[in-house]
Amino acid sequence: MIANGYKDLRVYQLAFKAAGEIFEYSKKFPKEEKYSLTDQIRKSSRSVCVNVGEGYRKRIYPKHFTSKMTDADGECTETMIWLDFAYSCGYMESTVHASLFNMYTEIGRMPGAMTNNADRFGPK
Repeated sequence: MIANGYKDLRVYQLAFKAAGEIFEYSKKFPKEEKYSLTDQIRKSSRSVCVNVGEGYRKRIYPKHFTSKMTDADGECTETMIWLDFAYSCGYMESTVHASLFNMYTEIGRMPGAMTNNADRFGPK
């Protein structure tokens, strides 16, 4: 179906890009946030990609695929909440917050659409 597997999925590409941007930006967060906000936002943003990849690789099992896409959507929502915390704590400018939040809004639509059309992603 897809030449390079999960790496060709638009949701994976966007999520990977967004996670990289969060990683770079989060380097500016205060040191006292290292084991809370910084680690949590990095973890949840990366988990979107991981769940998409895992789900894609196990797409032969529709329930597993659906479960992983649901997990990806949940991690996306978690990332959006951490972005809100970063902004409300004054660690992130409004333009950066809006840009990343909008990216995750777009990313968040995709796992649900994939779940609703799981047959399109099954192995041929």
